[in-house]
Amino acid sequence: MNYDYLVVGAGLFGAAFARQMTDAGKKVLVIEKRDHIAGNVYTEEIEGIQVHRYGAHIFHTSDQEIWDYVNRFADFNRYTNSPVANYHGNLYSLPFNMYTFNRMWGVTTPQEAETIISHQRQAAGITQPRNLEEQAISLVGTDIYEKLIKGYTEKQWGRPCTELPAFIIRRLPVRFTFDNNYFNDRYQGIPMGGYTQMVANMLEGIEVRLEEDYLRNKQMWDETARKVIYTGPVDAYFHNCYGPLSYRSIRFETEVLDTPNFQGNAVINYTDRETPYTRIIEHKWFEFGTQPKTVISREYSLEACPGAEPYYPVNDETNNTLYQKYRELALNEPKTLFGGRLGEYRYYDMDKVLYSALELAKKEISTEDI
Repeated sequence: MNYDYLVVGAGLFGAAFARQMTDAGKKVLVIEKRDHIAGNVYTEEIEGIQVHRYGAHIFHTSDQEIWDYVNRFADFNRYTNSPVANYHGNLYSLPFNMYTFNRMWGVTTPQEAETIISHQRQAAGITQPRNLEEQAISLVGTDIYEKLIKGYTEKQWGRPCTELPAFIIRRLPVRFTFDNNYFNDRYQGIPMGGYTQMVANMLEGIEVRLEEDYLRNKQMWDETARKVIYTGPVDAYFHNCYGPLSYRSIRFETEVLDTPNFQGNAVINYTDRETPYTRIIEHKWFEFGTQPKTVISREYSLEACPGAEPYYPVNDETNNTLYQKYRELALNEPKTLFGGRLGEYRYYDMDKVLYSALELAKKEISTEDI
């Protein structure tokens, strides 16, 4: 065994864990199935623009430790996430705020907006939300739910809102102010020069091998290290022995346009059910670009069938119950630890991914010090 740790996956989780263990004096090898590092936060330069190949990623956190950590590896700009919703050509502010309520109902005061939402909530008869639809109506009423949530969410998850868990929508900001900042976190921004460079800085001095499929040669790779950190799909690790977990994937249509400005905003969500894509990303606005051309990506949500990249765990009751079976197997693996969105079958924001990786590294270091 030539290494202390084999890290499977060169995304945020794997890079952070590898960095911490290397700094602690351990010998680490990182292998990655793709032909590049950085996982789903990978950015590539096109026409001088940092393009988010696997969808928009805006870093945000209220955790001082995590913010200080990422700033070791990148300088962040002051980008503020202020997406726009397009419903049949009508534009609304996201997150839901007084601009949204004014556009929807013509109201100008918080009291008027709160009264309308309260009446719609009461008319729906919702006391204890049992699913995403009921949770959304209890937050913003039926009008906003029908126009700005229902169609978008059902496209994104491929399921009726009545079959989706309520917690998916609970973190959606609702403000009775004119604040267009989507996140409530203390810090947010985009690493200047792109996420790929940030992850490359995290992996500096660490051996990384690309286009290596761990599961295809699992026995060989296991023999190279004392422990394995696995960040791929947990069900695939166990050969889907209990059946496959459900994931959502995304198909991207990316094109270069010979215009300096296509939509005037980095993110526009298409919330009607008829538009086949969920949103259009105009990448240059993440870094306040002045390039003569622009690059846009249309995102189409789909079920992650074999061959499609898994992006989001479908954390409904059925899948969570199935995951618990895989989790029991994972806990009994003699030398493998599981982490990240796919390894733990959990929807993680980027700061939470890093926190989880740093905590695992701290635990490993303290265990070996005993």
